[in-house]
Amino acid sequence: MNDSPQLAVLEPGAEPRQKLTPAQWKSGIAAWLGWLFDGLDMHLYTIVAAPFVAVLLTAEPSSAMVKEKSSFIQAAFLVGWALGGGFFGRIGDRLGRSRALSLTIITYAMFTGLSAFAQTWWQLMIFRFLAALGIGGEWAVGSSLLSETWPKNWRPWIAAVLQTAVNIGVILAFAATWILAGVPERYVFLVGILPALIVFWIRRNVPETEEWHSASAGVAKHPGLADLFRGPICRITLLTIVVCACSLTAWWAFMFWTPQLMAQLPDVASFSPVEKKRLQSATLGVLIGCSIPGNFFAAALAKALGFRRAIAIMCVGFFIAVFATWYTPRPHTPLLWIYIPLVGFFSGIFGLFTMYLPPLFPTLLRTTGAGFSYNIGRIAAAIGTVVFGIQANNQFGDLRKPLLYGAFLFLPAMVAAMLLPDHTDHKANELTP
Repeated sequence: MNDSPQLAVLEPGAEPRQKLTPAQWKSGIAAWLGWLFDGLDMHLYTIVAAPFVAVLLTAEPSSAMVKEKSSFIQAAFLVGWALGGGFFGRIGDRLGRSRALSLTIITYAMFTGLSAFAQTWWQLMIFRFLAALGIGGEWAVGSSLLSETWPKNWRPWIAAVLQTAVNIGVILAFAATWILAGVPERYVFLVGILPALIVFWIRRNVPETEEWHSASAGVAKHPGLADLFRGPICRITLLTIVVCACSLTAWWAFMFWTPQLMAQLPDVASFSPVEKKRLQSATLGVLIGCSIPGNFFAAALAKALGFRRAIAIMCVGFFIAVFATWYTPRPHTPLLWIYIPLVGFFSGIFGLFTMYLPPLFPTLLRTTGAGFSYNIGRIAAAIGTVVFGIQANNQFGDLRKPLLYGAFLFLPAMVAAMLLPDHTDHKANELTP
Protein backbone atom coordinates (compact mmCIF):
# COMPACT_ATOMS: atom_id res chain seq x y z
CA MET A 1 0.00 0.00 0.00
CA ASN A 2 1.25 3.47 -0.82
CA ASP A 3 1.33 5.48 2.41
CA SER A 4 2.42 8.71 0.77
CA PRO A 5 0.21 11.72 1.49
CA GLN A 6 -2.77 12.07 -0.83
CA LEU A 7 -4.13 15.19 -2.45
CA ALA A 8 -7.81 15.93 -2.06
CA VAL A 9 -9.42 16.90 -5.34
CA LEU A 10 -13.09 17.36 -6.14
CA GLU A 11 -14.04 15.08 -8.99
CA PRO A 12 -16.07 16.94 -11.65
CA GLY A 13 -19.69 15.88 -11.58
CA ALA A 14 -19.40 14.11 -8.22
CA GLU A 15 -20.70 15.13 -4.80
CA PRO A 16 -18.02 13.69 -2.52
CA ARG A 17 -14.43 14.82 -2.57
CA GLN A 18 -12.09 12.25 -4.02
CA LYS A 19 -8.39 11.86 -3.39
CA LEU A 20 -5.83 11.38 -6.12
CA THR A 21 -2.90 9.24 -5.08
CA PRO A 22 0.71 10.08 -5.91
CA ALA A 23 0.67 7.16 -8.36
CA GLN A 24 -2.28 8.73 -10.20
CA TRP A 25 -0.52 12.07 -10.40
CA LYS A 26 2.64 10.40 -11.73
CA SER A 27 0.75 8.47 -14.41
CA GLY A 28 -0.98 11.69 -15.41
CA ILE A 29 2.30 13.61 -15.65
CA ALA A 30 3.92 10.79 -17.64
CA ALA A 31 1.06 10.66 -20.14
CA TRP A 32 0.91 14.45 -20.41
CA LEU A 33 4.64 14.72 -21.13
CA GLY A 34 4.40 11.87 -23.62
CA TRP A 35 1.62 13.72 -25.45
CA LEU A 36 3.56 17.00 -25.30
CA PHE A 37 6.59 15.52 -27.05
CA ASP A 38 4.31 13.59 -29.41
CA GLY A 39 3.04 16.91 -30.69
CA LEU A 40 6.54 18.33 -30.94
CA ASP A 41 8.04 15.43 -32.88
CA MET A 42 5.11 14.76 -35.19
CA HIS A 43 4.87 18.33 -36.50
CA LEU A 44 8.49 19.30 -37.00
CA TYR A 45 8.32 17.78 -40.48
CA THR A 46 4.90 19.29 -41.25
CA ILE A 47 6.37 22.77 -40.94
CA VAL A 48 9.64 22.27 -42.84
CA ALA A 49 8.46 19.64 -45.34
CA ALA A 50 8.57 21.62 -48.58
CA PRO A 51 11.90 23.44 -48.08
CA PHE A 52 13.72 20.42 -46.62
CA VAL A 53 12.52 18.01 -49.31
CA ALA A 54 13.39 20.66 -51.90
CA VAL A 55 16.96 20.70 -50.56
CA LEU A 56 17.18 16.91 -50.73
CA LEU A 57 15.87 16.96 -54.30
CA THR A 58 17.75 20.12 -55.34
CA ALA A 59 14.47 21.54 -56.62
CA GLU A 60 12.19 24.51 -55.97
CA PRO A 61 9.82 24.13 -52.95
CA SER A 62 6.80 24.81 -55.19
CA SER A 63 7.72 22.18 -57.80
CA ALA A 64 5.50 19.20 -58.55
CA MET A 65 8.28 16.78 -57.61
CA VAL A 66 8.63 18.31 -54.13
CA LYS A 67 4.87 18.09 -53.56
CA GLU A 68 4.84 14.48 -54.66
CA LYS A 69 7.78 13.34 -52.52
CA SER A 70 6.57 15.39 -49.54
CA SER A 71 3.23 13.63 -49.71
CA PHE A 72 4.91 10.21 -49.91
CA ILE A 73 6.98 11.00 -46.82
CA GLN A 74 3.94 12.20 -44.92
CA ALA A 75 2.00 9.13 -46.06
CA ALA A 76 4.79 6.86 -44.78
CA PHE A 77 4.64 8.71 -41.47
CA LEU A 78 0.89 8.15 -41.17
CA VAL A 79 1.22 4.47 -42.09
CA GLY A 80 3.92 4.10 -39.45
CA TRP A 81 1.65 5.83 -36.95
CA ALA A 82 -1.11 3.33 -37.72
CA LEU A 83 1.17 0.31 -37.47
CA GLY A 84 2.76 1.65 -34.29
CA GLY A 85 -0.63 1.84 -32.62
CA GLY A 86 -1.19 -1.86 -33.24
CA PHE A 87 2.40 -2.96 -32.57
CA PHE A 88 2.96 -1.09 -29.31
CA GLY A 89 -0.66 -1.71 -28.39
CA ARG A 90 0.13 -5.43 -28.26
CA ILE A 91 3.25 -4.70 -26.20
CA GLY A 92 1.22 -2.55 -23.82
CA ASP A 93 -1.38 -5.29 -23.32
CA ARG A 94 1.23 -8.02 -22.80
CA LEU A 95 4.06 -6.26 -20.92
CA GLY A 96 2.24 -3.42 -19.20
CA ARG A 97 1.50 0.25 -19.84
CA SER A 98 4.53 1.85 -18.16
CA ARG A 99 7.14 -0.27 -19.95
CA ALA A 100 5.49 0.19 -23.32
CA LEU A 101 5.21 3.97 -22.79
CA SER A 102 8.98 4.21 -22.27
CA LEU A 103 9.66 2.20 -25.43
CA THR A 104 7.39 4.39 -27.55
CA ILE A 105 9.05 7.62 -26.41
CA ILE A 106 12.56 6.27 -27.03
CA THR A 107 11.50 5.19 -30.53
CA TYR A 108 10.06 8.47 -31.72
CA ALA A 109 12.79 10.60 -30.11
CA MET A 110 15.62 8.59 -31.66
CA PHE A 111 14.29 8.50 -35.21
CA THR A 112 13.13 12.11 -35.22
CA GLY A 113 16.68 13.09 -34.32
CA LEU A 114 18.11 10.84 -37.03
CA SER A 115 15.94 12.65 -39.61
CA ALA A 116 18.44 15.50 -39.38
CA PHE A 117 21.05 13.28 -41.03
CA ALA A 118 18.96 12.21 -44.05
CA GLN A 119 20.76 12.71 -47.35
CA THR A 120 17.95 11.64 -49.70
CA TRP A 121 14.18 11.95 -49.63
CA TRP A 122 13.73 8.20 -49.19
CA GLN A 123 16.07 8.16 -46.18
CA LEU A 124 13.93 10.87 -44.63
CA MET A 125 10.85 8.79 -45.42
CA ILE A 126 12.30 5.77 -43.58
CA PHE A 127 13.23 7.82 -40.50
CA ARG A 128 9.77 9.43 -40.39
CA PHE A 129 8.12 6.01 -40.71
CA LEU A 130 10.12 4.62 -37.79
CA ALA A 131 9.52 7.70 -35.64
CA ALA A 132 5.80 7.36 -36.32
CA LEU A 133 5.77 3.83 -34.91
CA GLY A 134 6.60 5.30 -31.53
CA ILE A 135 4.19 8.23 -31.83
CA GLY A 136 1.27 5.96 -32.73
CA GLY A 137 2.15 3.59 -29.92
CA GLU A 138 2.44 6.38 -27.35
CA TRP A 139 -1.14 7.47 -28.00
CA ALA A 140 -2.49 3.96 -27.47
CA VAL A 141 -0.44 3.20 -24.36
CA GLY A 142 -0.83 6.59 -22.69
CA SER A 143 -4.60 6.74 -23.15
CA SER A 144 -5.02 3.26 -21.69
CA LEU A 145 -2.72 4.13 -18.77
CA LEU A 146 -4.89 7.09 -17.80
CA SER A 147 -8.24 5.40 -18.41
CA GLU A 148 -7.18 2.73 -15.90
CA THR A 149 -5.78 5.01 -13.21
CA TRP A 150 -7.84 8.21 -13.07
CA PRO A 151 -11.49 8.56 -11.91
CA LYS A 152 -14.07 7.78 -14.60
CA ASN A 153 -16.02 11.02 -14.17
CA TRP A 154 -12.88 12.97 -14.95
CA ARG A 155 -12.55 11.46 -18.42
CA PRO A 156 -13.86 14.42 -20.49
CA TRP A 157 -11.57 16.85 -18.68
CA ILE A 158 -8.59 14.50 -18.74
CA ALA A 159 -9.11 14.17 -22.49
CA ALA A 160 -9.04 17.95 -22.90
CA VAL A 161 -5.91 18.34 -20.79
CA LEU A 162 -4.09 15.55 -22.65
CA GLN A 163 -4.98 16.95 -26.05
CA THR A 164 -3.80 20.34 -24.86
CA ALA A 165 -0.41 18.73 -24.19
CA VAL A 166 -0.27 17.72 -27.87
CA ASN A 167 -1.24 21.25 -28.85
CA ILE A 168 1.48 22.76 -26.69
CA GLY A 169 3.96 20.33 -28.25
CA VAL A 170 2.93 21.49 -31.71
CA ILE A 171 3.29 25.11 -30.61
CA LEU A 172 6.79 24.27 -29.39
CA ALA A 173 7.50 22.84 -32.84
CA PHE A 174 6.19 26.07 -34.33
CA ALA A 175 8.42 28.07 -31.95
CA ALA A 176 11.46 25.95 -32.81
CA THR A 177 11.00 26.45 -36.55
CA TRP A 178 10.34 30.16 -36.02
CA ILE A 179 13.57 30.56 -34.03
CA LEU A 180 15.54 28.39 -36.47
CA ALA A 181 14.02 29.94 -39.62
CA GLY A 182 17.40 31.25 -40.71
CA VAL A 183 19.30 27.95 -40.44
CA PRO A 184 19.13 24.80 -42.63
CA GLU A 185 15.87 22.91 -42.08
CA ARG A 186 17.54 19.62 -41.14
CA TYR A 187 18.73 21.01 -37.79
CA VAL A 188 15.13 21.42 -36.68
CA PHE A 189 14.86 17.65 -36.22
CA LEU A 190 17.56 17.62 -33.54
CA VAL A 191 15.02 19.26 -31.22
CA GLY A 192 13.10 15.99 -31.38
CA ILE A 193 15.71 14.17 -29.29
CA LEU A 194 14.57 15.93 -26.09
CA PRO A 195 11.70 13.51 -25.24
CA ALA A 196 14.16 10.69 -24.53
CA LEU A 197 15.14 12.48 -21.31
CA ILE A 198 11.79 11.75 -19.60
CA VAL A 199 12.01 7.98 -20.11
CA PHE A 200 14.31 7.52 -17.12
CA TRP A 201 11.81 9.30 -14.86
CA ILE A 202 8.90 7.21 -16.17
CA ARG A 203 10.65 3.91 -15.52
CA ARG A 204 11.51 4.92 -11.94
CA ASN A 205 8.21 6.53 -10.94
CA VAL A 206 5.25 5.21 -12.94
CA PRO A 207 3.98 1.79 -11.79
CA GLU A 208 1.89 -0.60 -13.85
CA THR A 209 -1.86 -0.26 -13.34
CA GLU A 210 -3.72 -2.49 -10.91
CA GLU A 211 -6.38 -3.16 -13.54
CA TRP A 212 -3.79 -4.54 -15.97
CA HIS A 213 -2.14 -6.63 -13.25
CA SER A 214 -5.51 -8.11 -12.20
CA ALA A 215 -6.60 -8.86 -15.77
CA SER A 216 -3.30 -10.44 -16.82
CA ALA A 217 -2.77 -12.54 -13.67
CA GLY A 218 -3.11 -16.22 -14.49
CA VAL A 219 -3.98 -15.64 -18.16
CA ALA A 220 -2.47 -18.42 -20.23
CA LYS A 221 -3.18 -16.83 -23.61
CA HIS A 222 -3.68 -13.12 -24.23
CA PRO A 223 -6.33 -12.13 -26.80
CA GLY A 224 -4.93 -11.05 -30.16
CA LEU A 225 -5.73 -8.58 -32.92
CA ALA A 226 -8.20 -10.99 -34.55
CA ASP A 227 -10.35 -10.85 -31.41
CA LEU A 228 -11.23 -7.25 -32.25
CA PHE A 229 -13.34 -8.64 -35.09
CA ARG A 230 -15.24 -11.27 -33.12
CA GLY A 231 -18.48 -11.10 -31.18
CA PRO A 232 -19.92 -7.79 -29.97
CA ILE A 233 -16.47 -6.14 -30.02
CA CYS A 234 -16.41 -6.33 -33.84
CA ARG A 235 -19.17 -3.73 -34.24
CA ILE A 236 -17.36 -1.30 -31.95
CA THR A 237 -14.09 -1.84 -33.82
CA LEU A 238 -15.59 -1.21 -37.25
CA LEU A 239 -17.55 1.89 -36.25
CA THR A 240 -14.52 3.34 -34.49
CA ILE A 241 -12.40 2.80 -37.59
CA VAL A 242 -14.96 4.69 -39.71
CA VAL A 243 -15.06 7.64 -37.31
CA CYS A 244 -11.28 7.85 -37.06
CA ALA A 245 -10.47 7.16 -40.71
CA CYS A 246 -12.83 9.81 -42.06
CA SER A 247 -12.05 12.54 -39.54
CA LEU A 248 -8.29 11.99 -39.55
CA THR A 249 -8.06 11.95 -43.35
CA ALA A 250 -9.73 15.35 -43.63
CA TRP A 251 -7.80 16.79 -40.68
CA TRP A 252 -4.34 15.63 -41.76
CA ALA A 253 -4.89 16.76 -45.33
CA PHE A 254 -5.88 20.19 -44.00
CA MET A 255 -3.06 20.41 -41.48
CA PHE A 256 -0.33 19.15 -43.82
CA TRP A 257 -1.22 21.04 -47.00
CA THR A 258 -2.63 24.31 -45.61
CA PRO A 259 0.75 25.76 -44.50
CA GLN A 260 2.16 24.95 -47.95
CA LEU A 261 -0.85 26.49 -49.68
CA MET A 262 -0.54 29.65 -47.57
CA ALA A 263 3.02 30.16 -48.85
CA GLN A 264 1.79 29.90 -52.45
CA LEU A 265 -1.10 32.39 -52.27
CA PRO A 266 -0.92 35.22 -54.82
CA ASP A 267 -0.81 37.94 -52.17
CA VAL A 268 2.32 36.49 -50.53
CA ALA A 269 4.27 36.05 -53.77
CA SER A 270 6.48 39.03 -52.87
CA PHE A 271 7.40 37.60 -49.44
CA SER A 272 11.00 36.53 -48.86
CA PRO A 273 11.72 32.83 -48.21
CA VAL A 274 12.16 33.52 -44.48
CA GLU A 275 8.86 35.45 -44.37
CA LYS A 276 7.09 32.55 -46.07
CA LYS A 277 8.56 30.09 -43.57
CA ARG A 278 7.31 32.24 -40.73
CA LEU A 279 3.88 32.53 -42.31
CA GLN A 280 3.74 28.74 -42.48
CA SER A 281 4.83 28.47 -38.85
CA ALA A 282 2.26 31.09 -37.85
CA THR A 283 -0.44 29.20 -39.73
CA LEU A 284 0.21 26.02 -37.81
CA GLY A 285 0.62 27.94 -34.56
CA VAL A 286 -2.76 29.63 -34.93
CA LEU A 287 -4.42 26.39 -36.04
CA ILE A 288 -3.15 24.43 -33.04
CA GLY A 289 -3.41 27.30 -30.56
CA CYS A 290 -7.12 27.68 -31.27
CA SER A 291 -7.64 23.96 -30.75
CA ILE A 292 -6.87 24.38 -27.03
CA PRO A 293 -10.18 26.12 -26.21
CA GLY A 294 -11.77 23.64 -28.61
CA ASN A 295 -10.51 20.79 -26.42
CA PHE A 296 -12.35 22.14 -23.40
CA PHE A 297 -15.47 23.00 -25.41
CA ALA A 298 -15.57 19.38 -26.61
CA ALA A 299 -15.05 18.19 -23.02
CA ALA A 300 -17.97 20.33 -21.84
CA LEU A 301 -20.16 18.85 -24.58
CA ALA A 302 -19.11 15.32 -23.56
CA LYS A 303 -19.86 16.06 -19.91
CA ALA A 304 -23.30 17.41 -20.76
CA LEU A 305 -24.36 15.14 -23.64
CA GLY A 306 -22.08 12.10 -23.60
CA PHE A 307 -19.04 11.34 -25.73
CA ARG A 308 -20.72 10.11 -28.90
CA ARG A 309 -23.06 13.11 -29.20
CA ALA A 310 -20.17 15.47 -28.52
CA ILE A 311 -18.12 13.78 -31.26
CA ALA A 312 -21.02 14.04 -33.71
CA ILE A 313 -21.55 17.75 -32.97
CA MET A 314 -17.85 18.49 -33.35
CA CYS A 315 -17.84 16.65 -36.72
CA VAL A 316 -20.60 18.94 -37.99
CA GLY A 317 -18.71 22.02 -36.81
CA PHE A 318 -15.51 20.70 -38.41
CA PHE A 319 -17.30 20.21 -41.73
CA ILE A 320 -18.69 23.75 -41.71
CA ALA A 321 -15.33 25.29 -40.75
CA VAL A 322 -13.25 23.49 -43.41
CA PHE A 323 -15.88 24.04 -46.10
CA ALA A 324 -16.08 27.76 -45.29
CA THR A 325 -12.28 28.09 -45.36
CA TRP A 326 -11.82 26.78 -48.89
CA TYR A 327 -15.20 27.48 -50.49
CA THR A 328 -13.73 30.46 -52.32
CA PRO A 329 -10.19 31.83 -52.84
CA ARG A 330 -9.14 34.24 -50.09
CA PRO A 331 -6.03 36.29 -49.22
CA HIS A 332 -3.82 35.11 -46.39
CA THR A 333 -4.96 37.64 -43.75
CA PRO A 334 -8.59 36.50 -43.31
CA LEU A 335 -7.51 32.89 -43.69
CA LEU A 336 -4.95 33.24 -40.93
CA TRP A 337 -7.07 35.16 -38.44
CA ILE A 338 -10.67 34.05 -39.11
CA TYR A 339 -11.08 30.75 -40.95
CA ILE A 340 -8.04 28.73 -39.83
CA PRO A 341 -8.75 29.52 -36.14
CA LEU A 342 -12.28 28.18 -36.62
CA VAL A 343 -10.96 24.91 -38.05
CA GLY A 344 -8.50 24.67 -35.17
CA PHE A 345 -11.28 25.12 -32.63
CA PHE A 346 -13.25 22.13 -33.92
CA SER A 347 -10.14 19.96 -34.00
CA GLY A 348 -10.80 19.69 -30.27
CA ILE A 349 -12.76 16.60 -31.25
CA PHE A 350 -9.56 14.53 -31.22
CA GLY A 351 -9.09 15.07 -27.52
CA LEU A 352 -12.30 13.15 -26.90
CA PHE A 353 -10.91 10.02 -28.55
CA THR A 354 -8.18 9.61 -25.93
CA MET A 355 -10.59 8.85 -23.08
CA TYR A 356 -13.56 7.60 -25.07
CA LEU A 357 -11.98 4.79 -27.08
CA PRO A 358 -9.96 2.71 -24.55
CA PRO A 359 -12.88 1.85 -22.20
CA LEU A 360 -14.88 0.55 -25.17
CA PHE A 361 -12.58 -2.49 -25.21
CA PRO A 362 -11.83 -5.24 -22.63
CA THR A 363 -8.74 -4.69 -20.47
CA LEU A 364 -6.42 -7.14 -22.23
CA LEU A 365 -7.50 -5.76 -25.62
CA ARG A 366 -7.69 -2.14 -24.51
CA THR A 367 -4.39 -0.77 -25.79
CA THR A 368 -4.57 -2.94 -28.90
CA GLY A 369 -8.20 -2.01 -29.61
CA ALA A 370 -7.82 1.72 -29.03
CA GLY A 371 -4.46 1.87 -30.80
CA PHE A 372 -5.54 -0.16 -33.80
CA SER A 373 -8.98 1.39 -34.28
CA TYR A 374 -7.77 4.96 -33.91
CA ASN A 375 -4.48 4.67 -35.72
CA ILE A 376 -5.66 2.50 -38.60
CA GLY A 377 -7.53 5.62 -39.65
CA ARG A 378 -4.15 7.06 -40.47
CA ILE A 379 -3.79 4.55 -43.31
CA ALA A 380 -6.75 6.27 -44.92
CA ALA A 381 -5.23 9.64 -44.01
CA ALA A 382 -1.97 8.58 -45.67
CA ILE A 383 -3.77 7.68 -48.88
CA GLY A 384 -5.71 10.93 -48.71
CA THR A 385 -2.54 12.99 -48.29
CA VAL A 386 -1.02 11.46 -51.44
CA VAL A 387 -4.25 11.71 -53.44
CA PHE A 388 -4.69 15.37 -52.52
CA GLY A 389 -1.11 16.09 -53.58
CA ILE A 390 -1.60 14.32 -56.93
CA GLN A 391 -4.88 16.15 -57.51
CA ALA A 392 -3.21 19.47 -56.77
CA ASN A 393 -0.53 18.76 -59.39
CA ASN A 394 -2.59 17.11 -62.12
CA GLN A 395 -6.18 18.25 -61.89
CA PHE A 396 -6.69 21.48 -60.04
CA GLY A 397 -3.32 23.19 -60.07
CA ASP A 398 -3.71 24.09 -56.40
CA LEU A 399 -4.71 22.47 -53.14
CA ARG A 400 -7.84 24.45 -52.31
CA LYS A 401 -10.41 22.23 -54.03
CA PRO A 402 -9.09 18.89 -52.75
CA LEU A 403 -9.14 20.31 -49.23
CA LEU A 404 -12.66 21.59 -49.78
CA TYR A 405 -13.87 18.15 -50.85
CA GLY A 406 -12.13 16.61 -47.85
CA ALA A 407 -14.56 18.46 -45.57
CA PHE A 408 -17.34 16.05 -46.58
CA LEU A 409 -15.53 13.19 -44.83
CA PHE A 410 -16.73 14.57 -41.49
CA LEU A 411 -20.33 13.64 -42.38
CA PRO A 412 -19.93 9.83 -42.40
CA ALA A 413 -17.78 10.21 -39.28
CA MET A 414 -20.71 11.95 -37.59
CA VAL A 415 -23.13 9.13 -38.53
CA ALA A 416 -20.78 6.40 -37.31
CA ALA A 417 -20.20 8.25 -34.03
CA MET A 418 -23.94 8.24 -33.29
CA LEU A 419 -24.03 4.45 -33.77
CA LEU A 420 -21.32 3.86 -31.15
CA PRO A 421 -22.21 3.31 -27.49
CA ASP A 422 -21.42 5.67 -24.68
CA HIS A 423 -19.52 4.25 -21.73
CA THR A 424 -22.78 3.96 -19.82
CA ASP A 425 -24.46 2.04 -22.66
CA HIS A 426 -22.37 -1.12 -22.69
CA LYS A 427 -20.17 -3.39 -20.60
CA ALA A 428 -17.05 -3.82 -22.67
CA ASN A 429 -14.94 -4.81 -19.70
CA GLU A 430 -17.16 -7.85 -19.10
CA LEU A 431 -16.79 -9.18 -22.64
CA THR A 432 -14.63 -12.19 -23.24
CA PRO A 433 -12.94 -12.11 -26.65
